[in-house]
Amino acid sequence: MILDLLRHGETEQGGLRGSLDDALTDKGWAQMRSAVAEAGPWEVLVTSPLQRCARFAEELGEQLNLPVQREAAFQELHFGDWEGRSAAQIMEDQADALGRFWADPYAFTPPNGEPVEAFAERVLAAVERLKRQHAGKRVLLVTHGGVMRLLLARARGLPRAQLLQVEVCHAALMRLVPGGDGQWVEGR
Repeated sequence: MILDLLRHGETEQGGLRGSLDDALTDKGWAQMRSAVAEAGPWEVLVTSPLQRCARFAEELGEQLNLPVQREAAFQELHFGDWEGRSAAQIMEDQADALGRFWADPYAFTPPNGEPVEAFAERVLAAVERLKRQHAGKRVLLVTHGGVMRLLLARARGLPRAQLLQVEVCHAALMRLVPGGDGQWVEGR
């Protein structure tokens, strides 16, 4: 299976969005349309159920005459009490906690948030299900920055503490292919 990863475009709100179900801006729609304009073809479309991913996936599915598989396991990390707040807002009253999270997200969980270890387990299990279900196919996964950071960090062999150092801009389109050892590697 070839797995293409597409991050959603710009959303109406800023800050840590996590499980908040924000819509795309007009710019966000344009970013995503541009990202896939010269890409593909895909045989399977999979999306996070959050509207910033799913609505674009549905539009693309109609254009390509492909059904869209919604998969809750590909939702963004739930940031708990930090959802909807910018890093600057969190720094005002929880600077130490935010610093600990940025330094090693596996070792520190935002208050009332989802542990990154649990997030990683759900995302990696879902990718393995996709791999079994769609062996030999080219799949587009429309998802979030955190999901892509996780998968790219693993493909690059980065230490867990460096997860948040992986850059994934809005509407980034990246490819993973199976490596010889069964792990994913970045492809072209």
